[in-house]
Amino acid sequence: MQHFISIAEVSGSWLNQVLDRGLALRDQRRKGQAHVPILAGKSLAVLFEKPSLRTRVSFEQAMVELGGHAIILGQEGVGVGQRESVADVIRVLSGMVHGIAARVFEHSKLVDMARYGSIPVINALSDYSHPCQALADVMTIMDEFGRAIAGTTVAFIGDGNNVARSLATICGKLGMNFILASPPGYELEKQFVARIMSHVPSMSFEITQDARDAVHYADVVYTDTWVSMGQEAEAASRKAVFADYQVNAELMSQAPAHAIVLHCLPAHRGWEITDEVMDGPQSRVFPQAHNRLHAQKGLLAELLAPGSK
Repeated sequence: MQHFISIAEVSGSWLNQVLDRGLALRDQRRKGQAHVPILAGKSLAVLFEKPSLRTRVSFEQAMVELGGHAIILGQEGVGVGQRESVADVIRVLSGMVHGIAARVFEHSKLVDMARYGSIPVINALSDYSHPCQALADVMTIMDEFGRAIAGTTVAFIGDGNNVARSLATICGKLGMNFILASPPGYELEKQFVARIMSHVPSMSFEITQDARDAVHYADVVYTDTWVSMGQEAEAASRKAVFADYQVNAELMSQAPAHAIVLHCLPAHRGWEITDEVMDGPQSRVFPQAHNRLHAQKGLLAELLAPGSK
């Protein structure tokens, strides 16, 4: 049984299968062709401990378009780890649905679901990683630079957070270069970098404190919020610390003219990114958001209907 809890736990070839499946399904949709209902009779529980727009809509719509059904569960009703243990919840769901996508605070809950359950577990975001977002990011990069993306350089400007971890890992798995520009103390931890390099020793992985230097050879300039959910009390201090890491017109002037801009959303406009850039000609932020649906469809097809056409 295949889970999708982190990019590190799956192979590059499997990631390419998911992406190819998602791209093919997207092409069908754009041509107005109905999908074969490969998930007919199958259901996905979608659990949210955190607010969601793109994750909820993309999973629910993906299940509908592939012939299946999504059951949306809120933390206030389920109480995972509070009203019932993670082990008990996943054991119950394993006898009722065919898979679960969970958006949780603690990554350990996903690990426990995979340990105690008997259905595929999808990480729809945790405090440690966001692998579904990374799939959509790569699909957007392929849209711009072609299917052969090995050697493409991604510069992530800002906090070394869950999105940065998943993006760095998928870059390594698929042969892309990754540069992280963060203020001191906010970069990806050394243990994480060592672990990725042990898996992909040939990967080009650079960490710098200079955002201008980071984007100099970048094909993709990526940013994310400086204040993730659960860090709201740190908003004022983080805004001051990250002030020199805003993706704005001046920073983009240091990047190649062909570079595109990505943001996983939601954005704090005027903080990590300016309106001028987010709404400008180099931005692919909204096609990136739309690709969440198509990447999710490829993922669900491979997890819940492997081998189907």
